[in-house]
Amino acid sequence: MRGSDKRILLLSLTALTVIGGYAFLRYAYKVTDSMPFTQEIVLIILGTLATVMITALLLNQQTAVEIEKEQSIKFLDLKANAYEQLLERIETMSLAENVTQADITRLQFITHRLAIFASPSVLDEYHHFLEVLGESTGDGTLLNNSDEIADALARLTIEIRADLIGEMDREGEYTRKHISRLIQRNSDESGEISIK
Repeated sequence: MRGSDKRILLLSLTALTVIGGYAFLRYAYKVTDSMPFTQEIVLIILGTLATVMITALLLNQQTAVEIEKEQSIKFLDLKANAYEQLLERIETMSLAENVTQADITRLQFITHRLAIFASPSVLDEYHHFLEVLGESTGDGTLLNNSDEIADALARLTIEIRADLIGEMDREGEYTRKHISRLIQRNSDESGEISIK
């Protein structure tokens, strides 16, 4: 049952309960008109029933919200761990002297893992990254086309970030283009670092 159908059903039942309760209250008051003590007992019973019903509805709603929140947190953790493993694999591959076909195949199999939870934009950028990586590893190394790889990785990282934290505000201080330039600048600067 969809959420809107469930709400309509609950509203209908609530309206029916209120109307039925009012009719019963009117009837009980007329029947017990000569005995005020009985009227007070009827009011206590009706108040108790209303309190129990409202508390049950509120607890049901709170439980549903908590379950949804826990599922969202677990799903986000799963995504973050998979993205982290992907970036670690890319890092390990880029630090190796030679890139083998097995390394490329491992990256292609990650696509199936990403397809479980990644947004379409992440999958699209990952595909673009694989294309650039495939073109750049013709000689078995990543050193010759490091700028193209760094650019493709920066674009992939931006999409991963947007998928994890939600769609970025395009009107805000940091747009996608601005973040892309920042990542590219950081990548270029890290390439200029030399080991002494």
